[in-house]
Amino acid sequence: MAQEVRGVIAPGKDEPVRIETIVVPDPGPGEAVVRVQACGVCHTDLHYKQGGINDDFPFLLGHEAAGVVESVGDDVTDVQPGDFVILNWRAVCGHCRACLRGRPWYCFDTHNATQKMTLTDGTELSPALGIGAFAEKTLVAAGQCTKVDPAVAPEVAGLLGCGVMAGIGAAINTGNVGRGDSVAVIGCGGVGDAAIAGSRLAGAAKIIAVDIDDRKLETARSMGATHTVNSRTTDPVEAIRDLTGGFGADVVIEAVGRPETYKQAFYARDLAGTVVLVGVPTPDMKIELPLLDVFGRGGALKSSWYGDCLPSRDFPMLIDLHLQGRLDLGAFVTETIALDEVEKAFERMHRGDVLRSVVVL
Repeated sequence: MAQEVRGVIAPGKDEPVRIETIVVPDPGPGEAVVRVQACGVCHTDLHYKQGGINDDFPFLLGHEAAGVVESVGDDVTDVQPGDFVILNWRAVCGHCRACLRGRPWYCFDTHNATQKMTLTDGTELSPALGIGAFAEKTLVAAGQCTKVDPAVAPEVAGLLGCGVMAGIGAAINTGNVGRGDSVAVIGCGGVGDAAIAGSRLAGAAKIIAVDIDDRKLETARSMGATHTVNSRTTDPVEAIRDLTGGFGADVVIEAVGRPETYKQAFYARDLAGTVVLVGVPTPDMKIELPLLDVFGRGGALKSSWYGDCLPSRDFPMLIDLHLQGRLDLGAFVTETIALDEVEKAFERMHRGDVLRSVVVL
């Protein structure tokens, strides 16, 4: 039987979000209903609100979430009611060419719930990244539920659902940061700070944080940065080279998603070094590089989508590291808020006042 719950929707482009009654259907085959306990306020949700993803309004916002499985549909065996889970927005199919080649983190046919959640008048909602977790309950594909140790706090666990996983994965999975490496991270928001934390976890010897905001650089140090560079007043390429014996960093992670910062990353790496783009550009952005420089510098230019993560592998491992005291996920939580404070949280995010606001239900 369908349930009615409260949820936060974006009704139209740049309109303030509002709380509405959401109708959540019973789970069908391959689906699960999850009682949401916490959901981070991610910049991607703001992109949805602003119409930067698509114009399929109204959106049910929220995707960086953790909660408890309430019910499952037919043929669901991986999770069951009562399981504590982190929601992910890339449920792998197991059948596409990437999955069959043993590379499920590249799955080309990820999926979401088949049924739609609606408003009480029947208006269909578009859940952000196929999740829609700024709600008391949400309907997802069962493959979007990853079981983890229930000892972890929900407001901490949910962060792995998007931004923190993207940053840690950019360092560990995509950049292959190893012991003794030098790493530079350009852009020290939530994703960039997670890349710093991931680099420290991987054993990097030198971690250089680059940003234009001294507040963010201070936070980056607390996450594990060994050096900081304010690129508003200092040429970051020269600064990174100076800090690495004149060579450049082994791995440079660009967590901004702009042509100018990507060029900085490209020229700030060592010969045969690696550039990882995890910042999300807009469709109109273009970059021009001398092809000879691309050839002559060697190495690798990579993009990192969701930190090249495999949720079933990475989420439980990172939660275990957190519970062991080896990865401080709680450091990413600036504040906890209620559902009706999401609009104000977007404003604080835009000003750079928070690392992460987390809705607790």
